[in-house]
Amino acid sequence: MTNVYVYAVSYDLGFAPNPFGGLCSLACCKPKIREKAVHGDWIIGLTGVKIKPAMRCIFAMVVTSSTNFDEYWGHPDFITRRPVRNGTPKKQVGDNIYRRDTPASPWLQEDSAHSQVDGTQCLLNTAHDTRINRVLLSNKFVYFGSSAPSVPQPVREALQYSRNPRDYRKFDAAQAKPLIDWLAPEIERHPNQVLADPINFASGAKRFSSTLQRMI
Repeated sequence: MTNVYVYAVSYDLGFAPNPFGGLCSLACCKPKIREKAVHGDWIIGLTGVKIKPAMRCIFAMVVTSSTNFDEYWGHPDFITRRPVRNGTPKKQVGDNIYRRDTPASPWLQEDSAHSQVDGTQCLLNTAHDTRINRVLLSNKFVYFGSSAPSVPQPVREALQYSRNPRDYRKFDAAQAKPLIDWLAPEIERHPNQVLADPINFASGAKRFSSTLQRMI
């Protein structure tokens, strides 16, 4: 059965999700969704408390495959998704950031949006991200970014979605039909396209402060 996962995006950097290069990947954050979502499920990210106005759709992706961090790091197809912090804005927000020497070794974290302010490994983010060793991939998505449209009021009412949840909400396909019916034509019109830069793209060079619990 198809499920639809809807959540509020805290930072739209182009990092989580990363929609560049014709592929949308969710490699960091949202471990519960990365654990549970399967092929054919929808993942939809909306604006919320941290990105206003709320209830705009930043992206919608259908899960078409998945991998783990070891394969994501080592596969030649995904090398370009490793972060380059002195590179272009797209390179700065690469999400292929976790590797280890052996399956029993601790995770190492590349200098990235989830690193500490000085570029060293953030153990807090490492533990949070790697608690689920799974990366979701999609070649069936649309990414609106800063052109994010408002979710129509009738769609929100049909889902009884008046505000974003603390983590995420899961609907089955029947419950989420109004939302899918609204978004599916957008994916058909703009397959695997980034229609506008991420909302927080100018902050892509920032890192995470574990002391302040935010990007700085």
